[in-house]
Amino acid sequence: MRTQIPKFRLPDSVIDEECGYILNLGVEAHFDHWVGSLKEVLAEGWDAVFVGTGAPRGRDADIPGRQEAAAHIHIGIEWLANVAFGHTTSISERVIVLGGGNTAMDCCRSARRLGGKDVKVVVRSGFDEMKASPWEKEEAIHEQIPIINMHVPKEFVHDNGKLKGVLFEIVKAEYDEKGRRKLVPTGEPDVFMECDDVLVAIGQENAFPWIEKDVGLEFNKWGLPVLNETTFQSTIPNVFFGGDSAFGPKNIITAVAHGHEAAISIDLYCKGKNLNDRPPPTFNLVSQKMGIHDWSYDNQVSEEGRKKVPVKSLEKTLQDIKLELELGFDPYMACSEAERCLNCDVETVFTHKACIECDACADICPTECITFTANGEEDDLRSRLKAPSSNREQALYVSDVLKTGRVLVKDENICLHCGMCAERCPTGAWDMQKFFLEAAQAGAEMPKT
Repeated sequence: MRTQIPKFRLPDSVIDEECGYILNLGVEAHFDHWVGSLKEVLAEGWDAVFVGTGAPRGRDADIPGRQEAAAHIHIGIEWLANVAFGHTTSISERVIVLGGGNTAMDCCRSARRLGGKDVKVVVRSGFDEMKASPWEKEEAIHEQIPIINMHVPKEFVHDNGKLKGVLFEIVKAEYDEKGRRKLVPTGEPDVFMECDDVLVAIGQENAFPWIEKDVGLEFNKWGLPVLNETTFQSTIPNVFFGGDSAFGPKNIITAVAHGHEAAISIDLYCKGKNLNDRPPPTFNLVSQKMGIHDWSYDNQVSEEGRKKVPVKSLEKTLQDIKLELELGFDPYMACSEAERCLNCDVETVFTHKACIECDACADICPTECITFTANGEEDDLRSRLKAPSSNREQALYVSDVLKTGRVLVKDENICLHCGMCAERCPTGAWDMQKFFLEAAQAGAEMPKT
């Protein structure tokens, strides 16, 4: 995070604060320690070892001209690290970034701040298929960086080692009967783009030069450790992996989730328990009713669009690579945005024994997601609902049989959680209850059965 996510996106102060929460819990941390051997680590007698070293090696573009023009061609994540440490403080005016992921977006935006005036991102896939997050692409385009799709690099063109540009082949996507994509040439003439520097951000790979081959750790054909996907335990029982080093490059959120799961495994391992007997997450539902027509949440549905986070002007941000781009919401905008919340954690809970089948809830529902009808098979039920129900990935709620032999069917896919059904119900058969979920944590006990 500190070396490969630019400061204008994630300032050091934020990382220091977040890491401080963990360190202040009493964790004993050893910084500035070179780890050069797994054997040496294991010889120190630790009960368990967790490896979260990421995917620190960037993939290279092995095409003609790569070695001859090497001085002007840089691996994206290594270049970002050099920028973070201050080893790299400038770049040429004409820059091509190869790749369509978040690293490519970080590279092109960093290049704009280090002197690049003509910075392009060239991607082999289509715009919608790029792995970069949508907001990352938006911010790159906002900073006047063009993204050129369906171009595959063929050659780094140079003159006695001095990079002149990159030659690209134009391709198109074709799909077989199983939906698998294949890029094929269109037959159009190759495209030559001039540049002075190239940043290669076409993917990352795991690298474990510090893990000895004879230590007892098995790796698969992709160079990843062989792990139990639930426990994150390796073929060395007291060694666990997580994050990018476990199953390849993903994102920080996934790495954090891996850390939680691995912590549960390590806790169980150190206690001599079965690693597969894992504590489940806990949840609870709490009624939000405060009176006959009073609820502890606001059910007004806002039709306002999502507000964009204000940012500093390009004139300022493109001059300072450490200047954070986003200004954040002021209190007024933050409250206004929070008011758009649809209260998805407040669930409709139906008690069929209290229902008198007055149909008041079905009459008042603004989206017509409630239907009283005879029971039947799913396809038959979906065809008889008041509102079309085409999303089969969202299960229908079907109540127990009511007094007249009908059932209540609710399509959760179009429910607004507005609570109008509960407000209208004369018998309290409907209630609005807040859903609380607590993820499983290391040290939690299994529920007794």
